Amino acid sequence: MSSFDGKTYWIIGASEGLGRALAEALSGKGAHLILSARNAARLNEICSKLPNARAIPCDVTDLDSVRNAVAEAGQIDGLVYNAGAYEPMRSGEWDTEASLRISDVNYSGALRVLGETVPGFVQARQGEITLIGSLAGYHGLPAAIGYGASKAALISLAETMRHDLAGTGVTVRIVNPGFIKTRLTDKNSFKMPMLMTAEDAAERVVKAMSRRRFRTDFPAPFSWFIRLIDYLPDLLVYRGK
Repeated sequence: MSSFDGKTYWIIGASEGLGRALAEALSGKGAHLILSARNAARLNEICSKLPNARAIPCDVTDLDSVRNAVAEAGQIDGLVYNAGAYEPMRSGEWDTEASLRISDVNYSGALRVLGETVPGFVQARQGEITLIGSLAGYHGLPAAIGYGASKAALISLAETMRHDLAGTGVTVRIVNPGFIKTRLTDKNSFKMPMLMTAEDAAERVVKAMSRRRFRTDFPAPFSWFIRLIDYLPDLLVYRGK
């Protein structure tokens, strides 16, 4: 019996890529699942192949949609916020609507979902919250308008929650993957170091969820390099720029 057996996990952003692979991995561990995204047909197709899974369509950019989904989901043991949007965008080619849309899904959507679920976890004095960030959230990177900043905000949010919810019985964790081969990274025209499959990444997320450790970054050594940038002087980081 796994630590997930019989527990109910709500995965938001479950219709594609990492979210779908994570649903399959957790189902294999005996978890009961609630799967959410905007695409109801895709969710129903995934649920039809998994035992103990049900679909609740939800648009994280719409507070009423989130509130309705929370009410329908009922009591849960854990929440995984994996909703994500991405468009490669440089500052000189700024698309205001696209950048706001990315931020609304990646960060503001998390605020809506967490605002409607955290009080219930605290009242019950139990629950798990897993936020899927990104290594891109640690530093400003080229062509990452909207995406990098929203993931940085999500990491900061997780850090604040970890402080505030200590001693409440609620576990908060942030998981920051590197490049995962999905429909989103297919938009990139550059070489992506240590590109992972969604299935490989999902296994790493499940492993992180089986522990109480707050922060998980992967893959190594790429994640080590990203964090190392903190210790480099700006003169070197922005050399020639």
